[in-house]
Amino acid sequence: MTLPQPPAGRSPGDALDQLPVRTALPALRAALDGPGAAVLCAPPGTGKTTLVPLDLAGLTGAGPQRRVLVAEPRRIAARAAARRMAWLLGEKVGERVGFTVRGERRAGPRTAVEVVTTGVLLQRLQRDPELAGVDVVVLDECHERHLDADTSAAFLLDVRETLRPELRLVAASATTDAQGWARLLGGARGPAPVVEAAGVSHPVSVEWAPPERPVRPSHGTRVDPALLTHIAGVVRRALREQAGDVLCFLPGVGEIGRVAGQLDGVDAEVLQVHGRASAEVQDAVLAGAEARARGAAGRRVVLATSVAESSLTVPGVRVVVDSGLARVPRMDHARGLSALATVRASRAAARQRAGRAGREAPGVVYRCWPEGEDGRLPAFPDPEIKVADLTAFALQAACWGDPRATGLALLDAPPAGALAAAREVLTAIGAVDADGRATARGVRMGRLGLHPRLARALLDGAREVGVRRAAEVVALLSEEPPRAYGDDLAAAWRTARRGQDAYAAKWRQEARRLTAAAGAEGDGASGPGPGDDAAAGLVAALAFPERVARARGAGGYLMASGTGAEQAGAGPAPGARAGDRSRLGDAAWLAIAVADRPVAAASARVRLAAVIDEETACAAARALYSSGEEVRWSDGDVVARKVTRLGAIELAARPLASPGPGLLREAVLSGLRREGPGLLRWSAGALSLRQRMAFLHRELGAPWPDVSDAALLERAEEWLGVELGRARRRADLTRIDAGQALARLLPWATGDATRFDELAPERIEVPSGSRVRVDYGGAQPVLAVKLQEMFGRQESPRVADGRVPVLVHLLSPAGRPAAVTADLASFWKDGYRSVRAELRGRYPKHPWPEDPSSVAPTRHTSARLKRG
Repeated sequence: MTLPQPPAGRSPGDALDQLPVRTALPALRAALDGPGAAVLCAPPGTGKTTLVPLDLAGLTGAGPQRRVLVAEPRRIAARAAARRMAWLLGEKVGERVGFTVRGERRAGPRTAVEVVTTGVLLQRLQRDPELAGVDVVVLDECHERHLDADTSAAFLLDVRETLRPELRLVAASATTDAQGWARLLGGARGPAPVVEAAGVSHPVSVEWAPPERPVRPSHGTRVDPALLTHIAGVVRRALREQAGDVLCFLPGVGEIGRVAGQLDGVDAEVLQVHGRASAEVQDAVLAGAEARARGAAGRRVVLATSVAESSLTVPGVRVVVDSGLARVPRMDHARGLSALATVRASRAAARQRAGRAGREAPGVVYRCWPEGEDGRLPAFPDPEIKVADLTAFALQAACWGDPRATGLALLDAPPAGALAAAREVLTAIGAVDADGRATARGVRMGRLGLHPRLARALLDGAREVGVRRAAEVVALLSEEPPRAYGDDLAAAWRTARRGQDAYAAKWRQEARRLTAAAGAEGDGASGPGPGDDAAAGLVAALAFPERVARARGAGGYLMASGTGAEQAGAGPAPGARAGDRSRLGDAAWLAIAVADRPVAAASARVRLAAVIDEETACAAARALYSSGEEVRWSDGDVVARKVTRLGAIELAARPLASPGPGLLREAVLSGLRREGPGLLRWSAGALSLRQRMAFLHRELGAPWPDVSDAALLERAEEWLGVELGRARRRADLTRIDAGQALARLLPWATGDATRFDELAPERIEVPSGSRVRVDYGGAQPVLAVKLQEMFGRQESPRVADGRVPVLVHLLSPAGRPAAVTADLASFWKDGYRSVRAELRGRYPKHPWPEDPSSVAPTRHTSARLKRG
């Protein structure tokens, strides 16, 4: 690897002297010599990642010699930091400064500063909790709140508290939001000191550059191509309007590649910076202006992921183009899908990105969203522990001896539901026991440096397909292949074997590492094993058993988890051989390795899968296999079957002649709750009873029961218990007399039920002697009676112990409403005269006295009254 060289006339020592963080070093040393822990706040580019570790290790000539471990959240940042520090010392990487990332180590016996990823740090802590020989640990970029960094900090604080109180700890942050970390590091002793270093910054002006037309919101890892085209256009505009290099922030590798393709022909070198970039590309991006002057002249456009926000300092940048997007891990617990998601970047991230334009001189940031939306962006990114899959975290905690993570010092506690789901996965794969403690198998999984699902696939798959092939497939699954490799896992595997691109090189390196790790466990296949296509499917199914899926027509699939899935339609890699063509289209079964869920879509979208058969699906997901009686309410009736399932996938079914009474009862009750009390037979008398009970509950409250639909369904077993025990199907429910059953809810135990007819009488006797039904269906009870039958009655009837007046609908002889009143005395005095004038000509055969109190009430005509 070619290391950056110091410019002519200037030594690495000169560069050390010019780093702004130097002014904060005395305070930092004092904090570590005192409490032993500190928070260092220093903007990007001040030297917190490079000068601070060198100084703490005594490599700058100040202080005692110490061994320092620096933890970075990303592999690219770890390599870059080590190369930069080695250059500052005038050395090669691996001498006094080294690094270790997954699958690669450059360190030796003289190494005093070792840069590792937080994942590597966790592995070391699990193997050697004391971190023997390490004097200081620096957790860099802790403000990003990566899950591994939070977990590492918790473990280190535990080590300081119980094993090594002399171990010094620094949490380095690129923001000033440090009080939470200070409280965490200080613990019971009070907040740890916060040491701040001022950065050298220049003003950065903001240009708002939103798309002219609306673009579709991002979902999963998909970004609207129209937005990417717009971003490429903004980069071209920046090159025309501004001087200096352009740094463009994009969410992921795919978007970087597509924007790079649209920048062909620009008068600048286009570089791509992401986790898969080669060391040579990283060196080219990080080279200073003087170093670049010796090579190809000209401007640069650096297309980068969020790694360039704070983990890497890119020299020469005067312009930033910010897409406003970021890619973060998300866990969809409802669908059982864990994947990267594209989200709006936070305001804190936007400030970090903009600051990159003002590191060396005044700069400009072009923000590709409307100014009006800026204030609605989230203030800070979500901590991963709140939103990500916690399976790996749960295994780390179990191996640490704290399965529930209750004793860990964390800035944010893990969500209980997500942690419980993670423990279920670990239990299913045999990594933890019933109490959540790590098993011997779980400890083995934890040492492989893989997600527990992939560790299970490697260990179990090695026995079936051989160590090397299992390792190669798991290496593909551990870092998703480029989209150009297609959606067929087996075809992507063959493409990677032949590939000469950066991904294929890293895949081969990881496959070798996993082969060695799994081979050391001694569990390999004894025979030749299945072919490559079958091997890819089996390993993927072992990793994600709940994602084995069976076709259900029209290109759709049903996963064992119950989630629907559809093929995304990705094609094979360019130049793929005939045997590499995707076989997913007509497959009856798939093992889905990668899927995401588009916004508002009912089904997940398959992005990487392998063809399997039913036997493989059942073998890999045998924990989800079940067979038994299934009695449920379906399509409006009880369905009783003997069913064999693989999770939510129905493998076979036959009718069940004699289902158990308990299952029948539950199915009938489920149907009743789903379709409501209307399934029962409601006669007029039953409806009247329910209305009267509802009236008393509304007016008097307890002990009169609530008889709304929701309340009746909640107490269904109480008032329908006898009938439910005899019901076997929908027809049995429609024969139940709802009124007879409903009467069981009357307050018999208190004796109040005996007053039911008194408080809410079904009928009221009127002056004519008739007993007229009262309607309780409205807001107020209604008595509809012919006007002549109420002659002589001055007071309106009342119910509910006289508390509620009955609304009297006075009817004409033909039964049509003539007047409505709740005050009969007032009606006879003021309203009767106009009703009499209107109706006596229409109904001359009926009595219409001037003084209704002077005649007897009647339901007959005048002639009938004279006869008799």
